Amino acid sequence: MTTGVPSSDDDLAERKMRFLFALRSKGVTDARVLTAMEQVDRGHFVKGLFADRTYEDMPLPIACGQTISQPSVVGLMTQALAVQPRDTVLEVGTGSGYQAAILSQLARRVYTVDRHRRLVREATEVFKALGLSNITAFAADGSYGLPDQAPFDRILVTAAAEDPPGPLLAQLKIGGIMVVPVGQSDAVQRLIKVTRLEKGYDYHELRPVRFVPLVEGLGAE
Repeated sequence: MTTGVPSSDDDLAERKMRFLFALRSKGVTDARVLTAMEQVDRGHFVKGLFADRTYEDMPLPIACGQTISQPSVVGLMTQALAVQPRDTVLEVGTGSGYQAAILSQLARRVYTVDRHRRLVREATEVFKALGLSNITAFAADGSYGLPDQAPFDRILVTAAAEDPPGPLLAQLKIGGIMVVPVGQSDAVQRLIKVTRLEKGYDYHELRPVRFVPLVEGLGAE
Protein backbone atom coordinates (compact mmCIF):
# COMPACT_ATOMS: atom_id res chain seq x y z
CA MET A 1 0.00 0.00 0.00
CA THR A 2 1.28 3.46 -0.86
CA THR A 3 1.19 5.85 2.06
CA GLY A 4 2.36 8.99 0.30
CA VAL A 5 5.12 9.39 2.89
CA PRO A 6 8.60 9.69 1.28
CA SER A 7 10.83 6.71 1.99
CA SER A 8 14.27 7.11 3.53
CA ASP A 9 15.74 6.24 0.10
CA ASP A 10 13.70 9.02 -1.51
CA ASP A 11 14.84 11.44 1.18
CA LEU A 12 18.49 10.47 0.69
CA ALA A 13 18.21 10.89 -3.08
CA GLU A 14 16.68 14.33 -2.58
CA ARG A 15 19.47 15.36 -0.20
CA LYS A 16 22.11 14.20 -2.67
CA MET A 17 20.40 16.11 -5.47
CA ARG A 18 20.41 19.29 -3.37
CA PHE A 19 24.07 18.59 -2.54
CA LEU A 20 25.04 18.58 -6.24
CA PHE A 21 22.90 21.64 -6.95
CA ALA A 22 24.69 23.50 -4.13
CA LEU A 23 28.06 22.62 -5.67
CA ARG A 24 27.03 24.05 -9.05
CA SER A 25 25.56 27.18 -7.48
CA LYS A 26 28.87 27.84 -5.67
CA GLY A 27 30.85 27.66 -8.92
CA VAL A 28 31.85 24.00 -9.23
CA THR A 29 31.14 23.56 -12.95
CA ASP A 30 33.83 21.14 -14.17
CA ALA A 31 32.00 18.01 -15.34
CA ARG A 32 34.73 15.60 -14.22
CA VAL A 33 34.86 17.12 -10.75
CA LEU A 34 31.07 17.02 -10.38
CA THR A 35 31.02 13.38 -11.50
CA ALA A 36 33.74 12.49 -8.99
CA MET A 37 31.83 14.21 -6.19
CA GLU A 38 28.67 12.39 -7.19
CA GLN A 39 30.50 9.04 -7.17
CA VAL A 40 32.21 9.53 -3.79
CA ASP A 41 29.57 9.59 -1.07
CA ARG A 42 30.57 12.06 1.67
CA GLY A 43 28.56 9.92 4.06
CA HIS A 44 31.40 7.39 4.22
CA PHE A 45 33.65 10.05 5.77
CA VAL A 46 31.31 11.72 8.28
CA LYS A 47 30.75 9.77 11.48
CA GLY A 48 28.97 10.13 14.79
CA LEU A 49 26.90 13.13 15.84
CA PHE A 50 27.26 14.98 12.55
CA ALA A 51 26.27 12.13 10.21
CA ASP A 52 22.85 13.68 9.59
CA ARG A 53 24.56 16.81 8.22
CA THR A 54 26.63 14.89 5.66
CA TYR A 55 25.03 16.51 2.60
CA GLU A 56 25.00 20.07 3.88
CA ASP A 57 27.52 22.48 2.39
CA MET A 58 29.40 23.11 5.61
CA PRO A 59 32.63 22.00 7.31
CA LEU A 60 32.19 19.42 10.06
CA PRO A 61 34.40 18.40 13.01
CA ILE A 62 36.35 15.15 12.83
CA ALA A 63 38.84 13.51 15.20
CA CYS A 64 42.11 15.11 16.34
CA GLY A 65 40.63 18.62 16.33
CA GLN A 66 40.46 18.68 12.52
CA THR A 67 37.57 19.25 10.10
CA ILE A 68 36.17 17.82 6.90
CA SER A 69 35.96 20.77 4.52
CA GLN A 70 32.68 22.01 3.14
CA PRO A 71 31.94 20.26 -0.16
CA SER A 72 31.86 23.42 -2.29
CA VAL A 73 35.39 24.30 -1.15
CA VAL A 74 36.54 20.73 -1.88
CA GLY A 75 35.02 21.07 -5.35
CA LEU A 76 36.52 24.49 -6.06
CA MET A 77 39.99 23.43 -4.90
CA THR A 78 39.81 20.26 -6.99
CA GLN A 79 38.60 22.24 -9.99
CA ALA A 80 41.48 24.72 -9.64
CA LEU A 81 43.96 21.83 -9.49
CA ALA A 82 42.92 20.73 -13.01
CA VAL A 83 43.89 17.09 -12.42
CA GLN A 84 44.53 15.01 -15.53
CA PRO A 85 43.98 11.22 -15.81
CA ARG A 86 47.70 10.34 -15.84
CA ASP A 87 48.68 12.70 -13.01
CA THR A 88 50.32 11.79 -9.73
CA VAL A 89 48.92 13.97 -6.94
CA LEU A 90 50.18 14.75 -3.45
CA GLU A 91 47.64 15.82 -0.85
CA VAL A 92 48.93 17.38 2.37
CA GLY A 93 46.36 16.92 5.13
CA THR A 94 44.48 13.64 4.76
CA GLY A 95 41.89 14.47 7.40
CA SER A 96 38.80 12.32 6.87
CA GLY A 97 40.10 11.09 3.50
CA TYR A 98 37.22 12.68 1.57
CA GLN A 99 39.37 14.98 -0.57
CA ALA A 100 41.80 12.18 -1.43
CA ALA A 101 38.89 9.98 -2.48
CA ILE A 102 37.67 12.71 -4.84
CA LEU A 103 41.18 13.06 -6.29
CA SER A 104 41.41 9.29 -6.76
CA GLN A 105 38.59 9.48 -9.31
CA LEU A 106 40.54 11.99 -11.41
CA ALA A 107 44.22 11.02 -11.14
CA ARG A 108 46.35 7.96 -11.82
CA ARG A 109 47.77 7.92 -8.28
CA VAL A 110 47.20 9.90 -5.08
CA TYR A 111 49.62 10.14 -2.17
CA THR A 112 48.15 11.69 0.96
CA VAL A 113 49.97 12.69 4.14
CA ASP A 114 48.73 13.65 7.60
CA ARG A 115 50.52 14.32 10.89
CA HIS A 116 47.85 12.42 12.84
CA ARG A 117 48.31 8.65 12.72
CA ARG A 118 44.71 8.05 13.78
CA LEU A 119 43.35 9.99 10.81
CA VAL A 120 45.63 8.14 8.39
CA ARG A 121 44.58 4.80 9.87
CA GLU A 122 40.86 5.56 9.73
CA ALA A 123 41.02 7.06 6.24
CA THR A 124 42.96 4.04 4.98
CA GLU A 125 40.22 1.75 6.28
CA VAL A 126 37.61 3.72 4.32
CA PHE A 127 39.75 3.69 1.16
CA LYS A 128 40.04 -0.11 1.41
CA ALA A 129 36.31 -0.52 2.04
CA LEU A 130 35.54 1.57 -1.06
CA GLY A 131 38.12 -0.22 -3.21
CA LEU A 132 40.17 2.93 -3.83
CA SER A 133 43.41 1.15 -4.58
CA ASN A 134 45.21 4.13 -6.17
CA ILE A 135 45.54 6.03 -2.85
CA THR A 136 48.54 5.61 -0.55
CA ALA A 137 48.35 7.33 2.86
CA PHE A 138 51.29 8.15 5.14
CA ALA A 139 51.62 9.47 8.68
CA ALA A 140 54.32 12.11 8.25
CA ASP A 141 55.09 15.82 8.47
CA GLY A 142 53.33 17.05 5.35
CA SER A 143 55.09 20.41 5.32
CA TYR A 144 58.09 18.55 3.88
CA GLY A 145 56.06 16.68 1.27
CA LEU A 146 57.16 13.24 0.13
CA PRO A 147 60.63 13.61 -1.43
CA ASP A 148 60.88 9.88 -2.19
CA GLN A 149 57.78 10.04 -4.43
CA ALA A 150 58.46 13.45 -6.01
CA PRO A 151 58.11 15.16 -8.39
CA PHE A 152 54.32 15.54 -8.51
CA ASP A 153 52.04 16.78 -11.27
CA ARG A 154 49.69 18.30 -8.72
CA ILE A 155 49.88 19.18 -5.01
CA LEU A 156 46.87 20.06 -2.88
CA VAL A 157 47.35 21.46 0.63
CA THR A 158 44.31 21.35 2.90
CA ALA A 159 45.79 23.38 5.77
CA ALA A 160 46.88 27.02 5.80
CA ALA A 161 50.54 28.00 5.62
CA GLU A 162 51.92 31.51 6.06
CA ASP A 163 53.54 31.11 2.64
CA PRO A 164 53.52 28.27 0.09
CA PRO A 165 56.01 25.80 1.67
CA GLY A 166 59.35 25.73 -0.14
CA PRO A 167 59.79 21.92 0.05
CA LEU A 168 56.38 21.46 -1.62
CA LEU A 169 57.13 23.98 -4.35
CA ALA A 170 60.38 22.14 -5.06
CA GLN A 171 58.49 18.84 -5.47
CA LEU A 172 56.26 20.19 -8.27
CA LYS A 173 57.05 19.19 -11.83
CA ILE A 174 57.62 21.92 -14.40
CA GLY A 175 54.10 22.87 -15.48
CA GLY A 176 52.71 21.38 -12.28
CA ILE A 177 50.05 23.07 -10.15
CA MET A 178 49.73 23.49 -6.40
CA VAL A 179 46.61 24.81 -4.65
CA VAL A 180 47.23 26.02 -1.09
CA PRO A 181 45.51 28.23 1.50
CA VAL A 182 47.88 31.00 2.60
CA GLY A 183 47.60 33.31 5.61
CA GLN A 184 47.59 33.56 9.38
CA SER A 185 45.50 30.92 11.18
CA ASP A 186 43.49 33.54 13.11
CA ALA A 187 42.41 35.47 10.01
CA VAL A 188 40.68 34.76 6.72
CA GLN A 189 43.15 33.16 4.39
CA ARG A 190 43.51 33.30 0.62
CA LEU A 191 43.40 30.27 -1.63
CA ILE A 192 46.37 30.44 -4.00
CA LYS A 193 47.03 28.55 -7.23
CA VAL A 194 50.74 28.16 -7.96
CA THR A 195 52.02 26.99 -11.34
CA ARG A 196 55.67 25.98 -11.67
CA LEU A 197 57.31 27.51 -14.72
CA GLU A 198 60.64 26.77 -16.38
CA LYS A 199 62.01 29.65 -14.30
CA GLY A 200 60.11 30.48 -11.16
CA TYR A 201 56.45 30.24 -10.21
CA ASP A 202 53.21 31.95 -11.21
CA TYR A 203 50.83 32.83 -8.36
CA HIS A 204 47.10 33.39 -8.79
CA GLU A 205 44.73 34.30 -5.97
CA LEU A 206 41.42 32.42 -6.14
CA ARG A 207 39.20 33.27 -3.16
CA PRO A 208 39.09 33.80 0.62
CA VAL A 209 38.92 30.61 2.70
CA ARG A 210 39.41 29.43 6.28
CA PHE A 211 41.43 26.29 7.09
CA VAL A 212 43.16 24.84 10.12
CA PRO A 213 46.85 25.82 10.22
CA LEU A 214 49.59 23.70 8.67
CA VAL A 215 51.59 22.44 11.66
CA GLU A 216 55.04 20.91 11.52
CA GLY A 217 55.86 17.61 13.20
CA LEU A 218 53.76 14.52 13.97
CA GLY A 219 50.64 14.73 16.10
CA ALA A 220 50.15 12.90 19.38
CA GLU A 221 47.66 10.44 17.84
